[in-house]
Amino acid sequence: MTINLPDTIKFVITDFDGIVTDNCVYIDSKGEMSRKLNFRDIMGFSILKKNGYKIGIISGEENSAIKKIAETFNIEEVHQGIRTKIDVLRSIVNKYGLKDNEYLYIGDDVNDYDSLISTKYRITVPDAIKKIKEIPNIQITERNAGDGAFREVVDALVK
Repeated sequence: MTINLPDTIKFVITDFDGIVTDNCVYIDSKGEMSRKLNFRDIMGFSILKKNGYKIGIISGEENSAIKKIAETFNIEEVHQGIRTKIDVLRSIVNKYGLKDNEYLYIGDDVNDYDSLISTKYRITVPDAIKKIKEIPNIQITERNAGDGAFREVVDALVK
């Protein structure tokens, strides 16, 4: 299935784990956690910025990968450790005066549900939970989380 998005989109708002990552956490012998990122997805952030899009990350967890991406690409909105994502999404929409056809939301799990159902352009990944994939009019990427799914959305926007 191809992702179809209008040229009115100005802001890409995404969850991080389970979208940009493969939803796995790696723990080393010292107990330090890390995540695997796909360079295609990382390049997606660069492509969005170079083409004038604003980006928001709303994550239920806090991690150094988000901080690194945010600093590298000067991301406008970065919110970590968020349990009720819909409140943050609404604040971003209000802050930037976004209309329904000017932003999209990408998410994959229960804490993304309210944000996805309240967004006109909603996208998830094939390995999202069933409840998310059953949301009416949700678009599902061909690529899995952490394996180019974020980039697939970027490529649908930047033709």
